[in-house]
Amino acid sequence: MLSLIGPDLEAYVAAHTTRESDLLARLRAETLASLDSPQMQVGQVEGALLRLIVGLVRPRTILELGTFSGYSALAMASALPPGGELLTCDIDPVATAVARRYFAESGLADRITLRMGPGLETIAELAAAGRRLDLVFIDADKQNYVHYWDAVLPLLPVGGLVIADNTLWSGKVLHPSEASDHAIVRFNARVAADPRVEHVLLSVRDGIMLARKLRD
Repeated sequence: MLSLIGPDLEAYVAAHTTRESDLLARLRAETLASLDSPQMQVGQVEGALLRLIVGLVRPRTILELGTFSGYSALAMASALPPGGELLTCDIDPVATAVARRYFAESGLADRITLRMGPGLETIAELAAAGRRLDLVFIDADKQNYVHYWDAVLPLLPVGGLVIADNTLWSGKVLHPSEASDHAIVRFNARVAADPRVEHVLLSVRDGIMLARKLRD
């Protein structure tokens, strides 16, 4: 999804945000040039925000739902503390083939594990193995956002974070008509009503819901 602000202001924001690495710039360019639905890629500003959050929180384990071409995974993995791990999952073999190439080139491949398969199956496997997650980034199929929320929150400790992308959905949350519109509306309402978290809906790019777990 595209930014909700105009192109001139968007350019101003980007110019006053930490510059992306040359690797990420090349990945962004290749994604725009060669993949279907390139707007699904996290952009420079959101990537910088994700990296900053990881640097502040210093999570040991991150779960990303929705790899696409790997931009957000690389942005977050670059800020992981020593011994940190990022698990990312997707079902698209074409986009993830691009991601794998850039993971290998980045020198961060030892921090990133890519799992092919539905996100809910990955979460169930992690839960069965007794894994704990410190940060979850949700950027996958919108109809499952509520299900992802319900599945990952029990795996987070108090203080753990959930970050969800596309939570303004190009403004369609105000007048939802399609199934994906209603799915995002349901997700935002679920988070807002959940007493286990404190949260803020940020108007960055296409909207980011940031939630911190307060209690089990």
